[in-house]
Amino acid sequence: MQAPYIQLKEIRLSFDKDQKDTIRRFSLDIKEGEFISIVGKSGCGKTSLLQMVAGMQKPTTGLITIGGHEVKEPVDELSYVFQKPILLEWKTILENVLLPLQLKRKLTETDTNKAKEMLNRVGLGDAIHKFPYECSGGMQSRVAIVRALLDKPRILLMDEPFSALDSFTRDQLHIQLNELIDTYKPTVLFVTHDLQEAFFLSGRIILLGGEPGRILKEYPVPFPRPRQKSILYDQSFYNFQQDMNERLQS
Repeated sequence: MQAPYIQLKEIRLSFDKDQKDTIRRFSLDIKEGEFISIVGKSGCGKTSLLQMVAGMQKPTTGLITIGGHEVKEPVDELSYVFQKPILLEWKTILENVLLPLQLKRKLTETDTNKAKEMLNRVGLGDAIHKFPYECSGGMQSRVAIVRALLDKPRILLMDEPFSALDSFTRDQLHIQLNELIDTYKPTVLFVTHDLQEAFFLSGRIILLGGEPGRILKEYPVPFPRPRQKSILYDQSFYNFQQDMNERLQS
């Protein structure tokens, strides 16, 4: 059996002075290369879990490990895509994509060519010299994804990156994200409120709920990758989605 790559063991997280827990007794094993979605209502601790895996905050008690090493500080082998793209307005699309690499080391011609290739792959080849204010929300989201994947991170954390987009743009980005994930094969932890989004992208879905937050149920998604949008109209796919939706509403 493959050993877990990321482990969260008996995680508890408390913020207020009364020590009221936001998350309690949360344990999860994640294998390398898995795509896991965390679904749940607002306030159940989804974003907090991502931030703890990233080393951006520490659990009150419990242990988080990546590759057998405890997470005590921000993790280098990891990229984070936030709810908003967070692009620098005075830099071009290409410069925004290259910025994280530029902060680490001197850029090479290979870096620039790779960034251009990836931007072209998501339909932004003609926009590399534009500034963020000249781009739509969907275009900015693609920039954020390319930027996160450019350095081939082993772990990709995504916190509702498509929540502000219209359904047509979101559908396009789902297909493009799937293609990029299948190419670069990072381990992905994806937070969303959108069940259909979770079903289409994930290999496993974690339903989070309660106060404090805890795992209500885990759903392996029994549909092979790569996935096409036609699967959304498959009856078995619909039944799977409906079962989880009913549990979430209850």
